[in-house]
Amino acid sequence: MVDGGDSGNGAIKNMEEQGVEVEMMEKRRSTTTTRRRNNNNDANEEEEEEAEAASAGEGGVNDPMSIEKVFEGKTVPTWREQLTFRAFVVSFFLSAMFSVIVMKLNLTTGIIPSLNVSAGLLGFFFVKTWTKLLENVGLFTHPFTRQENTVIQTCVVASYGIAFSGGFGSYLFAMSGTIANRSLEQNNAQNIKDPKLGWMIGFLFVVSFLGLFSLVPLRKIMIIDYKLIYPSGTATAYLINGFHTPEGAKLAKKQVKMLGKFFVGSFLWGFFQWFYTAGDDCGFAAFPSLGLKAYANKFFFDFSATYVGVGMICPYLVNISVLLGGILSWGVMWPLIGKKKGDWYSADLPDSSLHGLQGYRVFIGIALILGDGLYNFVKVLGRTIKGIATQVRSKGSVAEYGEPTATSAVSFDDKRRTEVFMKDQIPKTVAFGGYVVVAIVSIITVPHIFHPLKWYHILVAYLIAPVLAFCNAYGCGLTDWSLASTYGKLAIFTIGAWAGASHGGVIAGLAACGVMMSIVSTASDLMQDFKTGYLTLASPRSMFISQVIGTAMGCVIAPCVFWLFYKAFSELGTPGTDYPAPYALVYRNMAILGVEGFGSLPKNCLTLCYVFFVAAIAVNLVRDLVPKKVSKYIPLPMAMAIPFYIGSYFAIDMCVGSLILFVWERINKAKADAFGPAMASGLICGDGIWTLPQSVLALAKVKPPICMKFLSMGTNDLVDRYLAQNP
Repeated sequence: MVDGGDSGNGAIKNMEEQGVEVEMMEKRRSTTTTRRRNNNNDANEEEEEEAEAASAGEGGVNDPMSIEKVFEGKTVPTWREQLTFRAFVVSFFLSAMFSVIVMKLNLTTGIIPSLNVSAGLLGFFFVKTWTKLLENVGLFTHPFTRQENTVIQTCVVASYGIAFSGGFGSYLFAMSGTIANRSLEQNNAQNIKDPKLGWMIGFLFVVSFLGLFSLVPLRKIMIIDYKLIYPSGTATAYLINGFHTPEGAKLAKKQVKMLGKFFVGSFLWGFFQWFYTAGDDCGFAAFPSLGLKAYANKFFFDFSATYVGVGMICPYLVNISVLLGGILSWGVMWPLIGKKKGDWYSADLPDSSLHGLQGYRVFIGIALILGDGLYNFVKVLGRTIKGIATQVRSKGSVAEYGEPTATSAVSFDDKRRTEVFMKDQIPKTVAFGGYVVVAIVSIITVPHIFHPLKWYHILVAYLIAPVLAFCNAYGCGLTDWSLASTYGKLAIFTIGAWAGASHGGVIAGLAACGVMMSIVSTASDLMQDFKTGYLTLASPRSMFISQVIGTAMGCVIAPCVFWLFYKAFSELGTPGTDYPAPYALVYRNMAILGVEGFGSLPKNCLTLCYVFFVAAIAVNLVRDLVPKKVSKYIPLPMAMAIPFYIGSYFAIDMCVGSLILFVWERINKAKADAFGPAMASGLICGDGIWTLPQSVLALAKVKPPICMKFLSMGTNDLVDRYLAQNP
């Protein structure tokens, strides 16, 4: 989560890709190990669940370190047998569902939790249901294996990953006239490109596959020789391995039941709320739960099931950091700066003007994001160089970064996994040839889509990209932090400045951001998939093919989903609406600064940006220097930056989710660990899927019948008086 990356199997991250994913992995591992346990058949259902959860991690044959002993008697299917028709049918429908969810999150706050657990769980459930139905009517079906489950999970994550990395809430939408009209300068025709379904699909097809070929020849070095841990990929593999044990299958059914209950409840709650949203600021989302004054400063609970669920998945520190950022900005800074109206900026400007108060909101948030991103980029790059140097000196593994290497069980597992992993080779000619062919196609076609971006800009990016992709994939393997967006921002400033302000530098920088992010992100994603496949005995060849197919699905599904939002919601990208797309404005203004400089910022804004840029670096440095028991209480600058622009309402939702999980853990930690992610996923999925019929209703011009609005006593008296005089 949190700018932490695009970790392949589960890698859609939020808040621009930094990372507290390690904390999430600890929670996910706890959840994963609950799949392997013994049950008391004489106990009632609740006692069984508690017994299952309580016995998590007790070792024995189901211990994750000796998992291959459990599957020793089962034949590993060939790579062709792992790529089944039913796997891709299920993957397609799950991809569409998750793309809607991710798009909604992308266009609201940009905070996107890792949904790979949900993808693996629902993939398991749907194929199990499929096979059961066919068996009941007497039709033979192939057994459902953990390798096929891995293929589904990989395909789904690769597909819905395009909904995030495609830039629909950031660089791609930032090119539009909608965002340009709310940015600083550079709004001439050559710096605007409005969304069209055709060019979006074409652009994604020519840039999204390149990263898949860039690191394929290094898969043995990264996975077997260096033994990189890839926490997301490892946790996902343990999850899938657990599902396919008898005990794991039993618990998975209960988790799906929990997910289904909250999915239906969340969907119906979204449907119910819709009836009361007939006008602006109507409905439960505009409920001034903390008072009208607090509501005016973006402090209220908006009854969003989505962000309650997100809060249950995110680590506590992320949610508290977001809330602290909201208090610091909307509770302290913006009211104080607002009092400088007429001095620091013109009194005639509305608060929404970037030359006024909105400029402070956006650019101080950008300073925090850049400071945090720069620090973590240097940190991960340093760890990458150190890890490579250690590897070269010792000619061993990087076990010091997290993977045990000692026990006989691990030795057995490693031997078995290495044998399967090396069996199906992906020819180097496919990797090198694929990279060259896709690069040539991209160099030829992308300049026709974005005229300011020249062929030599793309050529330079593609010459540098494999090195950056390796650094990102290696660092992600050590820390689970992917810094793809940081490389994208680097492309914004370098290519944008190279193109120049008078030659469409804004569009060139944003397009280059997309090119670079796609390569660096998908490369680390694929390595995560290889790690998952290594631990589940899925063939590297099937992993690669499923990633390619999933990416192709995403290149069509994600633009279509965005197009639905774009056509259904006329105020998409407007601050204060349901879909403000906050990062689109942030990315466009980054591009403008890259080609124009800082001269157009309001008074003292640049000074405050410097202060917060340095503060972000200082806070991260302190977090790394103090003991872990202290650092877990120090807020994350990246998380704090999000509410600077859009407000604190979603932070309150997320903290409600944290509170629910916290109380649940105090009552029964084992059940909370086992079923909390399922409940959260149900809340997110149900509310997210409601967006689909809501969009269809909007396109059909069907409006809600009621406006539920909240007024102060004085305003209400005026309204009553007016209505009495004008019946």
